[in-house]
Amino acid sequence: MKLSLGETTPAEADAAASASPAAPAASLTVAGRAFPTNRGGLCKKGWTAAELLVSPDRILEPMVRQNDGTFAATSWSHALDLVAAKLRVTRAEYGADAVGVFGGGGLTNEKAYQLGKFTRVALGSSRIDYNGRFCMSSAAAAGNRAFGLDRGLPFRVDELDTADTILILGSNVAQTMPPFIGHLEGARAAGGLVVIDPRRTATARLTDDGAGMHVQPTPGSDLVLLLGLTHIVIVEKLVDRGYLANRTTGFDAVRRCVSRWWPTRVQEQTGVPVWQLRQLARRLAAGAARGAATGSGTYILTGRGVEQHADGTDTATAAINLSLVLGLVGTTHSGYGTLTGQGNGQGGREHGQKCDQLPGYRKINDPVARTHVAGVWGVDPDSLPGVGLPAVELLGALGEPGGIRCLLVHGSNIVVSAPNADQVRAALKTLDFLVVADFFFSDTAVLADVVLPVTQWAEEEGTMTSLEGRVIRRRLAVNAPEGVRSELWIWQELARRLDSAGTFSSQASEVFDELCRASKGGLADYSGLSYALLDTEEPVFWPYPVGSTGTPRLFLDRFAHPDGLARLVVVEARRLGAPAQVGGTLTLITGRLLEHYQSGTQTRRVRELSDAQPEARLQLHPATAEQFGISDEAWVEVSTDRGTVRCRAQVSTDIRFDTVFLPFHFSDDQRANLLTDDETDPVSGMPEFKKTTVRVRALVKAGAHV
Repeated sequence: MKLSLGETTPAEADAAASASPAAPAASLTVAGRAFPTNRGGLCKKGWTAAELLVSPDRILEPMVRQNDGTFAATSWSHALDLVAAKLRVTRAEYGADAVGVFGGGGLTNEKAYQLGKFTRVALGSSRIDYNGRFCMSSAAAAGNRAFGLDRGLPFRVDELDTADTILILGSNVAQTMPPFIGHLEGARAAGGLVVIDPRRTATARLTDDGAGMHVQPTPGSDLVLLLGLTHIVIVEKLVDRGYLANRTTGFDAVRRCVSRWWPTRVQEQTGVPVWQLRQLARRLAAGAARGAATGSGTYILTGRGVEQHADGTDTATAAINLSLVLGLVGTTHSGYGTLTGQGNGQGGREHGQKCDQLPGYRKINDPVARTHVAGVWGVDPDSLPGVGLPAVELLGALGEPGGIRCLLVHGSNIVVSAPNADQVRAALKTLDFLVVADFFFSDTAVLADVVLPVTQWAEEEGTMTSLEGRVIRRRLAVNAPEGVRSELWIWQELARRLDSAGTFSSQASEVFDELCRASKGGLADYSGLSYALLDTEEPVFWPYPVGSTGTPRLFLDRFAHPDGLARLVVVEARRLGAPAQVGGTLTLITGRLLEHYQSGTQTRRVRELSDAQPEARLQLHPATAEQFGISDEAWVEVSTDRGTVRCRAQVSTDIRFDTVFLPFHFSDDQRANLLTDDETDPVSGMPEFKKTTVRVRALVKAGAHV
């Protein structure tokens, strides 16, 4: 994506943006740009993104809460003096871990890196995590333990174009990333697109007319489904024996584990008929075999639908096990990957925002890693804190005795995006001090003591890392409004006020150079990169150590474990589904709409998007609606012991009769996460977003929002 100025051509627009970054934001429009992953296509959110730069709701000065609860504008020096003073007092009285930091997967690589450094060096706190914990953490944990390294796609996106078979589990890419569906055309033409989703989504409909298969299991039964598919592949002798012997370890244990998941038992648990299970297993294996001969193979891709569970790591692991027994991973013709969900979902999890992480995907409790990174930062390794708390635990420590008393939030709206959202909102109110950096008064920002206005995407330099591990330059196209600042500058100023060790630059290029040095030798090694190289627009994929030409396709020779072998890991299905509609309850799954993004703080301010989807709607099956006395467009109440949502009903045959769907982009009493539980995956810390037992009833006053 790029910005065009007025009626200029794309080439003229690029030149103008480079030569005159101070062009007025009001004259900017978005134009497509030829690129291997999107080929000039954008979703609605991308086409309308320029409107946010000049939104009348934008915060243009630092804001400080007054005694009467209102906000008043102040100077940057006063706002930062106030924040620094409060941080000093809190640390002195309660210790460094009384200060928490919550980051975001939309921050640039430079900001993600600097935020981790600021937290550990300037604040001395271990209490940092980010909203990627709600997004990619299960996929990352599964990838790391199977392959020794986590990169969303260990191959280029455009390599999907020639695939014979593509299996998509729990991702509605036709709505969440529409340009991606162009890469599915080859598989559709071969009749090999398979979509697994309890809903008949826009992506599932791409399988119509002989283009593939839609598999519609009960919510939360994906792990059983994958175990059953692996069982069929093994029993029908469809495994790649040579691959398993030469490139993996752990097959015998997995074979024994899946032996109990024979097809009729899987059908009972998932609702997927035996004939469809067998047909799917055979299609995956046949595609892999053809790929070995023709280069047109099988790819398995997972998304949040199978990962946002309290057993999400095990479910992603089961998908990896299936990929390994088929011999897909680390070949030139097939593969396994996960689809990232945020603007910098990949890069945001590589360089230090996670509670257990240092730059380059290093572990913070690794003495060698601590020594290397501390050397780059110019501090004593022993001064760095240890492992902190993952996001849900961090939020659970807000305001608790011995817990977090001050919180800094950057690039996240946790009042909407966190599970058990009302409890999070209540906890934020107990804090001694809350600082939020944002473009708008989000649901979280309205609770803050200080709100700091920060730059948007077109107003800053930096880099992002895509789902395929491609590092991409973000270039300044327009100067930010006078009262707005970059987080890099904010952290530099706060570090100075806190008399921090080390140095903190406000220049993105300098921060990137330091990031590259800090990542050297790590799994996510950027040490051979520079802005000069990225500005050539040559494709760049990490790992990219000094002297290399990058790594578009991982694992061709070996996996990242010391012995070079991938691990098949035994996983058990311990959370078997209860019968549908027991006691009048239904299973809620949450997810996204085409028009909105994340918590909706930005997209709900774009008129075209808001007019198309102005409010949350509960999708439910006509038979279920009749059973509960609910008509289309009527107001309904959805409740759990944690909270209640009131919204309109959307009656549709696109969903199972035992399931309801609610988007998570909306505010106030339409927040889907008022309902979700804060139970988490024991490995990844991922909350359970995709399987919540809810009560649904029609509101007495039909058509009245009560």
